[in-house]
Amino acid sequence: MSGYQGPTRVFSGIQPSGGMHLGNYLGAIRKFVDLQHEYDCHFCVVNMHAITVWQDPQKLLEQTMHIAAAYLAAGVDPEKAVVFHQSGVRAHAELAWILNCVARVGWVNRMTQFKDKAGKDAERASVGLYTYPVLMAADILAYKATHVPVGEDQKQHLELARDIAAKFNHDYEKPDFFPQPEPLIKGQFGETGARIMSLRDGTMKMSKSNPSENSCIYLTDEAELIAKKIKKAKSDPEPLPTEPDGLEGRPEAKNLVGIFATLSGKSEADVLAEFGGQGFGVFKPALADLVVEKISPISEEMRRLENDPAYLQGILRKGAERASEVTEPILKEVKEIVGYLV
Repeated sequence: MSGYQGPTRVFSGIQPSGGMHLGNYLGAIRKFVDLQHEYDCHFCVVNMHAITVWQDPQKLLEQTMHIAAAYLAAGVDPEKAVVFHQSGVRAHAELAWILNCVARVGWVNRMTQFKDKAGKDAERASVGLYTYPVLMAADILAYKATHVPVGEDQKQHLELARDIAAKFNHDYEKPDFFPQPEPLIKGQFGETGARIMSLRDGTMKMSKSNPSENSCIYLTDEAELIAKKIKKAKSDPEPLPTEPDGLEGRPEAKNLVGIFATLSGKSEADVLAEFGGQGFGVFKPALADLVVEKISPISEEMRRLENDPAYLQGILRKGAERASEVTEPILKEVKEIVGYLV
């Protein structure tokens, strides 16, 4: 982080574009709960990112409440961490424009996620989808966040945020004005979470966009449905190995063992010491029981919270006010630095 002297601050967000699933919980939200006790944390519902592709307005509002409910039900305390909606804090949009003028076209052209999402129809994609990574940089730098929990698919965007921060500091001769945000990695500030794969294809990330309902365990699934999905999860005919090395080349087996390990707080080696040599007919029921035990209380609380949208909206609005208290002085200073009349 060079010579940056500001506070250690964590920023992260989830896009409201579908139901929250087990991958979201184990890969991100559960770690938000841990981080809030140690650091100044800002956890956002990134509804501005969501509209880079078409969203039904009513559904977008409902999904925003859904993400907020998932945060709270999983144990994020809005009195400890700041929980808010991105569009409720003007600094995200205003700083994004300034950073659009700092970022270089060549940098954005290298972003692989735009190519993946736009596909062959890139000419018809929204400009917002193209400049999405610059808005992500603004999300982070508006708080002068020093650390960001990111998945593999977002690491390139974080690198862009670092490049933009460095260029801003250099161009305006303000060394260390923005920090160099760092990814939260394994062993630093706690684990950042497991990479949970599809129940139907162990080589693909668990995703709400997968057309198969059985590929994904949603946080609002009933216990019977969770057990059914795990029973139908793709596996292979071989018994589980007794050592983690034996999972190589067996992506579905590795995924199911990984889910068990992450939920139970054990290592893969511990899980295989218990179940190694046994078939999936033994392991899957045990996994189903564990998932139901850990997820059902969250599911019940999410359903309760989603039945009280006024409460959730109040949490988000209060959080947006708190977030703005952090971002407004930073935004004002940025405007002064670039020569705006403030």
